[in-house]
Amino acid sequence: MRCVHKRLPNQDNKKLNAFLKDKISDLETDKRELVGVFGKTGAGKSSLINAVIGEKNLLPSGSISACTTVMIKVETNMQSQKYEADIEFIPKEEWKDELWSLFNFLGDNADQEEEDDDYLETAEKLSALYGEEWKEIPNKSPENLMDNKYFREIPEFHLSRRKILTCESAKELSAKIVKYTRSDSEHGDGKDVKRWYWPLVKCVTVRVPRNDLLQHVTLVDLPGNGDRNKSRDKMWKGVVGSCSTVWIVTDINRAAAEKEPWEILESTSSLMGNGGQCQQIHFICTKSDYIADSAFHSAAGVRALIFKRNMQAKEAVSKEYRKLNKVKKHFSDDCFKVFTVSSEEFLQTERLNPDETEIPKLQGFLQNLNDCHSETLNYVSGAYGILSLIQGASCREVADQKTDVCTELEEKMRHELDRVRKPMEEAHEAFEKCLNKGVEKSKSSCERVLKSVLHPTWVKGGGFHKILKCIVANNGTHKPKSRKQINLNVKLASCLTDSIDEEFKKTFPNEGKCGPFNGVINTFSLDTTRLIQKYKDVELQLIFLKTEEKKMKTKLNKIIRERKKTIYSSLTTTIQETMQDCYKKAAEIRGQDSLKNMRDTIEKHVHDSKNTMFEQAKDVMLNQLRCLKEDILKKLEETMQESIELSLKTDGDSIPDVTGELEMVKQHYNELRGSADEETLICADPPGPVAAP
Repeated sequence: MRCVHKRLPNQDNKKLNAFLKDKISDLETDKRELVGVFGKTGAGKSSLINAVIGEKNLLPSGSISACTTVMIKVETNMQSQKYEADIEFIPKEEWKDELWSLFNFLGDNADQEEEDDDYLETAEKLSALYGEEWKEIPNKSPENLMDNKYFREIPEFHLSRRKILTCESAKELSAKIVKYTRSDSEHGDGKDVKRWYWPLVKCVTVRVPRNDLLQHVTLVDLPGNGDRNKSRDKMWKGVVGSCSTVWIVTDINRAAAEKEPWEILESTSSLMGNGGQCQQIHFICTKSDYIADSAFHSAAGVRALIFKRNMQAKEAVSKEYRKLNKVKKHFSDDCFKVFTVSSEEFLQTERLNPDETEIPKLQGFLQNLNDCHSETLNYVSGAYGILSLIQGASCREVADQKTDVCTELEEKMRHELDRVRKPMEEAHEAFEKCLNKGVEKSKSSCERVLKSVLHPTWVKGGGFHKILKCIVANNGTHKPKSRKQINLNVKLASCLTDSIDEEFKKTFPNEGKCGPFNGVINTFSLDTTRLIQKYKDVELQLIFLKTEEKKMKTKLNKIIRERKKTIYSSLTTTIQETMQDCYKKAAEIRGQDSLKNMRDTIEKHVHDSKNTMFEQAKDVMLNQLRCLKEDILKKLEETMQESIELSLKTDGDSIPDVTGELEMVKQHYNELRGSADEETLICADPPGPVAAP
């Protein structure tokens, strides 16, 4: 297609040739499925990823004293046979701002050194990068900690560039990346590390050579609940919202009872569900081969015990999931699957007995994601349509047929646009009704909701003072070290989001083949199959329109998928924007009774704003829905109208002969479709994505 692009002339038929060149350039070649991997420290995330992709020594394995602290993406290396790590740092200005924030926090809480988790976490971050030197800085000034001497090993940080590490083996790369990805450890891979750079790292992308399971898939090892650093937290939310599947990893011995994995699922469900594109949740119980008293049983007896315990774990986990009403607003029971695995057993012996480890099932799932990947077919289908148009553009003897088919196509398009518009307008009306109820409930309950955040029962007086200071300093959010994230904006918006959750899931489903707005985009059709049979002399142009229609529907669904994330989050975003002045005033409060004064400032602002704040959030969301409807209809009409005009109302002087290329691509297209029945292939709609098992 690049060769065809070069052969298209620049002078003659400028409009048609420019159109064709744009279409060739617009052919997509790579899209990756994201699989997010969550799990508490010691649950075995890194070992699981290593086992699934068959790279025993790739990601450093952790212990209680060494945990993954930054996001790690694992992909295949398409450019070389080396093992590579691409390290992206946070902006240096952002680190400077964070240093000021950290030092202010330490200054306000100097008496909490030995017992406060947040204080210890802040000290740990500074000690990782600076050792004990940060404690000796005169007046504790962050300016001194930006000196180049602290970053000699990572000059890329000061130059705002990425650092690339290249190695011959997975083991060598693992040893090199440990200082960029993990917290301090005196054992294993980290025993010789003097300085840790994870506080400065935004993300590490690890690339392994020749890995078929990662051909179209990226595995992402994710920290549990976002990050205090703004750019890392923004990236974290973006990745979580882009995952098509999420793996939640926990030790099998406490799979159903362990709080942290369920808290991760609950706290991220809206990001992954209505606010994202996740279709499947896999709850993965690790260390499934471990039996405490195995020495007292025969090999067959141990296997029987393992099988029984694994089945019990699956049932207990599934039962626990069915209790999560908040999560089930975003996901059905069918989305949830439980796996029992032993990464160590699989890596050491490569036994594939499903009673002992289901690693092969997870590998099969990833292989299925690759096999069902439609980008190759989409590319070849698009190329087939473009080449058909080029070949058909030089035919001038069919002017009457072109006129007739244009008339039919334009009439059909008007009808189809009306059919698309109707369910979009109905959805807007349904959301307005839901939001009206949500606004009224928000007004009546916001002060009670606010009290639950500002007067928590789990912490007393002075202990909450520093937490509230962190909340207002961070625009309404704070993640205590050993507790769930506090998000005042989400709490205030909760009645609004609750009011639209069910309607939103129905309008913008992540699962199944229906698609948004009751599948109306997917069923849009100019009826080109029938027209091909009726107007044989313009068959090539109609083949182009057919492939263009398919491509346009795919593109529109992607646009809707991305825009719906912004639309869903707009309720919380608008609340946060309305609360900005209040947070700023509260953050400036100092001295005696400052806790009471911060609370009073927030409560007064919410009381005074409640009659407008929730209405404004509703209006913003409805306006975004209206804009989405208008943009989709406009793009659909303009794109297809342009394609009709340039394919059927423009002759192609000086268009190159692409007979050979068309025949070759047509053959590839038919092969990809899995049938030699040429006529059926040309006239049938391309299949939708195959559901993963």
